[in-house]
Amino acid sequence: MTDFNSLLVADRGQKAHPIHLVDKNSFEDWAKTRPAEDLALLKAHRFDGKTGFAFVILPRKADELEVVSAVADTESLSPWCLAKLGESLPEGTYKLASGEPGQAALGWLLAQHRLEAYRSKNDEPERGPRILVTGEPARVDPTVRQAEAVSLVRDLVDTPAGDLGPAELEKAVRQVAELIGAEIRVTSGKDLDEGYPLIAAVGRAATAERAPRLIELEWGRPDHPRVAVIGKGVCFDSGGLDLKPASGMRLMKKDMGGAAHALALARLVAGERLPVRLHLLIPAVENAVSGNALRPGDIVKSRQGLHVEIDNTDAEGRLVLADALTKAGESEPELIVDFATLTGAARVALGPDLPALFSNNDELADQLARSGKEIADPTWRMPIWDAYEEMLKSDVADLANAAGSPMAGAVVATMFLKRFVPKETPWAHLDTYAWRDKAKPGRPKGGEALGLRAFFAVLEERYRPLPTQR
Repeated sequence: MTDFNSLLVADRGQKAHPIHLVDKNSFEDWAKTRPAEDLALLKAHRFDGKTGFAFVILPRKADELEVVSAVADTESLSPWCLAKLGESLPEGTYKLASGEPGQAALGWLLAQHRLEAYRSKNDEPERGPRILVTGEPARVDPTVRQAEAVSLVRDLVDTPAGDLGPAELEKAVRQVAELIGAEIRVTSGKDLDEGYPLIAAVGRAATAERAPRLIELEWGRPDHPRVAVIGKGVCFDSGGLDLKPASGMRLMKKDMGGAAHALALARLVAGERLPVRLHLLIPAVENAVSGNALRPGDIVKSRQGLHVEIDNTDAEGRLVLADALTKAGESEPELIVDFATLTGAARVALGPDLPALFSNNDELADQLARSGKEIADPTWRMPIWDAYEEMLKSDVADLANAAGSPMAGAVVATMFLKRFVPKETPWAHLDTYAWRDKAKPGRPKGGEALGLRAFFAVLEERYRPLPTQR
């Protein structure tokens, strides 16, 4: 992983190239203070301070330089307004000429990270690091931890499914457990068949090397408030016997994106020493095709005891989450959150950038909406509409795993999950895309953390660490 610690450093008076941030309201006044040669260069580049991410390097004597960059609002920097600079500037140390980067340091860091494991040669000229100096030393470590969490999601989602099955996902959880000092347990084989039959049923068609399992991590003092975080870990989704078309299968390496979000959130919670007893649950499976694959019309008894008729083998994510939600509820947490790349219907409704948020608790939903807006990691609340529960009726079992109608797909999937959540427990479910179709500064095409930072901000607000616990 990229050494983000070396890219964001506290201001100790070190020499740094100044970065001038301007917007459409401040550019003209700033320009009046510049020498004629700067104005000529800006004119040559048609720089007017209005175009986002545009910047110009202003050369000085020897190896010195200054930078002027346009942002939307110099008074309220977004996490991404320095990302283009982090990607594009020459090697060196930089500092804002006025003010502090604040949350914009995150984009600076992430702009310098990408997955390199599958590149036989670098297609870009080799450059050294671009270091950002900040006068807010207390923000350095938290910002670095957020960059590490986001890059963890990206790297896991971008890893090909052939190299990231349930066993490799378990390895990733073990690495985080070792890093944060957490306990881990894995349920597989006969114990999974007996204790988590929905997880076992979804994953049983995979080869022995890619056998299903439930991965659990616990961290924190047992007497602290218990928080359960669940992530859908379908390492590849063929659709099962309800086979996806080639176009629908192409990106299914990302179907473990919920697990990546949940694991990254666990790492953030432990890194900030939040006073909680964290319970991470990742049902890890591959939805494959073989002679013993789950069939449409099969009925499987869940861990909770409800019998589920399989209407569609491609609606497998909700099945594995159901057993994980049941397990989480048995420990009586005061909060449950889950992440899942669950439905295409959520993308049809909200597009790729906006995860669909469902919650049975208005206060929790409001917190998530507020925090997401403040830190530019938005979610959009969708309804838990009880009337749609009838769409999951089965003629022969307690409920079906999918509806016969294509309508309200994301809502109906949530209604299924709701059956496995303790009624009085605040719960939030995020149906996230975990992918970026088009690159933006600091956000390359590929795996993406969407909703992760918003959820962490809410946990931090609810369980702010005590000074003695830092």
